Amino acid sequence: MSPSQFDRIATRLAGMNRPALMQLLRSLRCDFKIDFTDDYLHSVSLERLRHIVLAAELHAHHDAAGPAA
Repeated sequence: MSPSQFDRIATRLAGMNRPALMQLLRSLRCDFKIDFTDDYLHSVSLERLRHIVLAAELHAHHDAAGPAA
């Protein structure tokens, strides 16, 4: 992933509210189970939620790109 791709993802997430972040987290296709409860996602700070979603989205993006050449 290029730095500009990372910046675009981080900037997009920074502008999202909690419901949008939760919806995005639920829609990501990862090779691991994302099993945070809604209660937990509502209890964490918005910045923590953005961090969780960013990590999951980066992992999903990495999985979609396949193994490094």
